[in-house]
Amino acid sequence: MKDRNINSEINSALEVLKAGGTILYPTDTIWGIGCDATNSEAVQKVNAIKGRSDDKSLIVLLENENSLGKYVKDIPPAAWDLIEFAKKPLTIVYPGVVNMSAEILAKDGSAGIRVVKHLFCEEILAKLRKPIVSTSANISGMPSPSHFDEISEEILSAVDYIVNLPESVDSNALPSSIIKFNADGSFKIIRK
Repeated sequence: MKDRNINSEINSALEVLKAGGTILYPTDTIWGIGCDATNSEAVQKVNAIKGRSDDKSLIVLLENENSLGKYVKDIPPAAWDLIEFAKKPLTIVYPGVVNMSAEILAKDGSAGIRVVKHLFCEEILAKLRKPIVSTSANISGMPSPSHFDEISEEILSAVDYIVNLPESVDSNALPSSIIKFNADGSFKIIRK
């Protein structure tokens, strides 16, 4: 029954994403608001839902590291090691991100990308064949909800689809670590 439920949720969320809609969905960290990261109008909807400035970059999820080359011009060699050996979810901010909505990018052309390890996310990314935005399910400036029942009614009523898999996020989940690479290969830790 659970497999049929996850497949049904994947298919429903996929329809919404392909139509340019927004979803509230479980990730490998916390509940996120997402959309097709290549669709500018959809990304603008996510920013509007969160009350977030358009000039702030967003985190994007990919199903595996093999997809990175399609979206990052030059992947720093150290990034491969970080991805391989990370013990917890890791978002890497890469310079020179391409093939995504301009609204995803920071002013310097960088964007945060996380290779996700979470069944629902991996499946939907594989079927969509595009990256998905992943931003915390809260109004900008408010605390990120740790549990589904902490998500505000404002967020719940604003998204186009809510994935019905509340048990699929670890109740102790935290936001990912974030490391930012510069074009010269140097990096700094943004969030541990």
